[in-house]
Amino acid sequence: MNPVDTSTSTSTGTGTGTGTGTGTEDRPVVLVDDHAHAWRPEAARARFREGLTGPTAGVAAGHTQVNLISVPADWAYDMLLFCQRNPKPCPVLDVTDAGSWTTVLAEGADLRTDLPRYRVWRDGELVDEPTDVRAHWRDDLVSFLIGCSFTFEWALSEAGVPIRHVEQGVNVPMYVTSRQCRPAGRLHGPLVVSMRPVPPRHLAAAIRESSLLPAVHGSPVHCGEPSGLGIDDLGRPDFGDPVDAEPDDIPVFWACGVTPQAAVMASRPPFALTHAPGQMFLTDARDEQYRVA
Repeated sequence: MNPVDTSTSTSTGTGTGTGTGTGTEDRPVVLVDDHAHAWRPEAARARFREGLTGPTAGVAAGHTQVNLISVPADWAYDMLLFCQRNPKPCPVLDVTDAGSWTTVLAEGADLRTDLPRYRVWRDGELVDEPTDVRAHWRDDLVSFLIGCSFTFEWALSEAGVPIRHVEQGVNVPMYVTSRQCRPAGRLHGPLVVSMRPVPPRHLAAAIRESSLLPAVHGSPVHCGEPSGLGIDDLGRPDFGDPVDAEPDDIPVFWACGVTPQAAVMASRPPFALTHAPGQMFLTDARDEQYRVA
């Protein structure tokens, strides 16, 4: 595995998407070590704390990865309600106290430093993508740790389902859809999905295995023609990188934890911190803890 931070892009993702950039095209391209799948999660976090960046698919294999969004306390109820009303894209695994940068999911970890890359939002606009957010941290921030589909990829692999973006060493492609989430308070916005091309003979296994992990998005929300989600071109993801599919592959779409970032862009809270798409927080939890059968 050789995930890449394709940070020469000015898109909303880490690849070749089509959103609004932040002038970060001078960031270096960094490769994650070929043996990253065997890292312990605490070792991965230490490397990210030191400045290593890149998509985390396959890193610390067997350990649960999560999305991060931190909002001011006066927006925390809206976010909690948004997640409760939209559990498919926003399955909450932990919520911190206001101002806390620790989580029960990873002993000794620091949510301000231990992700590969972050995003800083002001009034719904992306203003920075640092590797450390201590300078941006506020004592009123409440952090939500949301399940990530990278977690069920071990189950897909065990079932023989190829993971094209891991094979190709790129970030998973993610798309903003035409489906709207259920609003909650001041928060509203579209569903975001991740896409994995799946050979027809493996489709049933992909659906079955992911459905057994509802805490990390569970079963797909759509299979087949992308226009059913309002997606015009699979070659132009809104976040992440395009992935090369085999001729008979079926595009399969899962709800994605980048959905809260789409809600931030649509709802324009005064401030928020998130992970950079595809660059997740590595927890100490084991993936099988979230398997329901």
